[in-house]
Amino acid sequence: MLIESAQGGRSAAPEPKDPGALLPVRIVEELDQYIVGQDDAKRAVAIALRNRWRRQQLPPELRDEVAPKNIIMMGPTGVGKTEIARRLARLAAAPFIKVEATRYTEVGYVGRDVESMIRDLTDLGVAMVRAERLDSVTDKAAEMAEERLLDLLLPTPESAGPDETDGEAEAHLERAARTREKMRDKLRRGELDDRPVEIQQRQRQSPMVHLLGGAGLEQIGLDLPEMFGRLMPGQVKQRRMSVGAAREVLAQEEAGKLIDMDEVVRTAVARVENTGIVFLDELDKIAGGDRAHGPDVSREGVQRDVLPIVEGTTVGTKYGMVRTDHILFIGAGAFHVSKPSDLIPELQGRFPIRVELSSLGEADFVRILSEPRNSLILQYTALIGTEGIEISFTDGATRLIARMAHKVNQQTEDIGARRLYTVMEKLLEEISFHAPDVDKSITIDEDYVRERLADVVEDRDISRYIL
Repeated sequence: MLIESAQGGRSAAPEPKDPGALLPVRIVEELDQYIVGQDDAKRAVAIALRNRWRRQQLPPELRDEVAPKNIIMMGPTGVGKTEIARRLARLAAAPFIKVEATRYTEVGYVGRDVESMIRDLTDLGVAMVRAERLDSVTDKAAEMAEERLLDLLLPTPESAGPDETDGEAEAHLERAARTREKMRDKLRRGELDDRPVEIQQRQRQSPMVHLLGGAGLEQIGLDLPEMFGRLMPGQVKQRRMSVGAAREVLAQEEAGKLIDMDEVVRTAVARVENTGIVFLDELDKIAGGDRAHGPDVSREGVQRDVLPIVEGTTVGTKYGMVRTDHILFIGAGAFHVSKPSDLIPELQGRFPIRVELSSLGEADFVRILSEPRNSLILQYTALIGTEGIEISFTDGATRLIARMAHKVNQQTEDIGARRLYTVMEKLLEEISFHAPDVDKSITIDEDYVRERLADVVEDRDISRYIL
């Protein structure tokens, strides 16, 4: 059974591995650190990810013919569909975006068009590559920022007078150099961080330019703020701040000058086209267009708009044209009422791999609470530990928390592992509220769990609203 250890969380992921080293077995091992259980789902995504690397090793004439093996994950909410896709993307260091199919409307209606998911994915890819390039020039940018600060802190050395000899002029320059090095030492030791300094910053765009770049223009791939920013002359603004703050501002400016944005965009577009992952959630909500009612736009119409994106088309973005032929699409949905066969046949054929995720039981909740690297008990222990309070959970308390969360899911709405968050928040509410004035060492045992939760769990009406 596949279990999401931190639903919707953004905790630290494993360091990106060399794509060639990401064997399916290794991918599953990495996922096991955060997602406990169901091997079928992890094996499916591991093979899909490995196939992307395999495709890159093929001759060019065959490489373009190999289509990605898109996946549909079927299962109730809170069982890990989103988390497994997110972890996979982080593991591969690939551009990843999660979108809800219900956000989109059929062409001709007011709303987001389906191509916007590719534009958003491209924006994310450019931001990802730019961040990588900025990291690679951090040291050089810091050196350049340091030189600019020294220029601001030290007066410009006076030029040699007409009556000075060459020896006097040389001695004058040496004194200036020594003074600069002394100031550099103080700067590096942080002795000057509180000294005020004035810097000049160039502002390329005004707020009005950003207002002009409305969402409606995204459908034709125009970036109006960027266009106006290039046409309109920038304004230089004088700002007064501390040396410590100025160092960060100047370092960012210098880093931006050191990276080639044209190269960043080319790399990002290539990465999006070859390794991008789109997680299309709530796919079941657009299945079965004949059941659409009220103000809803035809669900079958949305499917037909999604189809060319998944099949492979060219989408115009502000960074140029982006091909979607080899982007991996992972669809997901509960499929309680509808089923994958209710999708239009053409779209079904573009998702050849189907994986079913089961509901979570009490035993699964016990494992979620304690096993993964980012387990809930570990998270709450660390959070409350920041107040100088050490809390620990007995095995019996962990099992009782899992049993109560599972019971609430059965009595009310089954929201899977997300129920553990509400139960844990209610359980630790008193400690969190009164920290750091409570005891510095607290053991959460079965009696404490019953005292805090038993009445709420037993009363269906109360648990419906509280948990």
